[in-house]
Parts: sequence; structure tokens; C-alpha cells
Amino acid sequence: MKNRETAVEKAKRLIDFDKSFGEVVCGVDEAGRGPLAGPVSVCACIMPMSIPILGIDDSKKLSESRREELYEKIIEVADYCVVLIDEKTIDEINILQATKLGMKRAIEGLKKAPSVALIDAVKGLDVSVRCESIVKCDAKSYATAAASIIAKVTRDRLMRELDIKYPQYGFAKNKGYGTKEHIDALKAVGACPAHRKSFIGHFVDVDETA
Repeated sequence: MKNRETAVEKAKRLIDFDKSFGEVVCGVDEAGRGPLAGPVSVCACIMPMSIPILGIDDSKKLSESRREELYEKIIEVADYCVVLIDEKTIDEINILQATKLGMKRAIEGLKKAPSVALIDAVKGLDVSVRCESIVKCDAKSYATAAASIIAKVTRDRLMRELDIKYPQYGFAKNKGYGTKEHIDALKAVGACPAHRKSFIGHFVDVDETA
């Protein structure tokens, strides 16, 4: 039976992956490409590697409480920029282009120019920095995993705020994703301004949304 990887071993593996690409590595990831409501959240992040934060991993593999805990540790030491691309822009240019726009702005918003940007799967960014598109990069790269945590926590907090404003959709729980509860609410009461019109045409008449 294979021994489970320890937190120290995992941190070393993720950091060694980043170091293989250069000295100043920027990780780039997003949260919220699939939801019916809310912005897409994008983060670019450069992490110091001398004293690793144990537990950093792909945000999808972490509990909400663990993400929040790691988020606070990461932002204390990271050079990072998080960008939110709103629903209107997503509807105007589509979610892929909105994600690319967020990634471009996030990379350009860093205090220090990276030597390379490691990006989770997305290709074709219009930036001067060398980019490497890597499938499941947030599970391989220390900086990209950190970026995934920042992007996710930032967006989740915003969705909890939207839940206070629009409580009928359950945003605090579903984070804007198309759960049964969310879709049932859409059909019953219609959409709110936080919804992506280009995503909800199957459920409501988008011409009647606010």
C-alpha cells in the first residue's frame, strides 16, 4: 500500500514544480466560470518559497473553512492581484474571454513582473509574460494552488454578500451554481441583476430580467 503524502512532502513537490520553470513564478487561476450568477474571480499570485505554507492545494480539494484559514496566511506573504469580471461583461464577451481578460489584468496588476505565468488550462493570453498552460495546474503548482484559493475565497465572500441582498436564490450555499434550489427559485421569481443572462435562457425569459 502506497504511503500517503505528508503535508511537507506535498509542499515540496508543488514548490519544486514551480522552481523548474524559473525564479519568479506566477500562478494564475479562476473561480466561477460555471455559475449562473456572480462574477468570475481571477487571481495571479507570486509566492515566496523559502518558508512554505503547509496545506496549500487545489481549492476544490479543501473545505470552506480550510480555504479561509489558508487565504489569510497566503495574503500576508504573497504578491497577488485578484480581479472580478462582472456578469454584464461575461454576457457581452462570453465567459472564456472574460476569464482571459481577468487573467491579463491580474498578471499586469502584480507588483513584481514574473518570469513566467503558470495558468490552469487557459491558453492564448495577450500578455508580455511567458505563459505556460497546464491542465490541473492548481494541483501541481504551489503558486497556482495559492491563486486558486484566493480566487475562490474572494468570490465565495462576494456571493455571501449577494445572498443578503437576494436571499431567495440561496447564493450563500450554492455560490451561484445551478443547483435545483437555485433553478427552482429562478423559475418561481425570475432573475436578479447578479444573474448572467447568457447562462439562464433555459430557465427564464432573459428579456424580462432586471
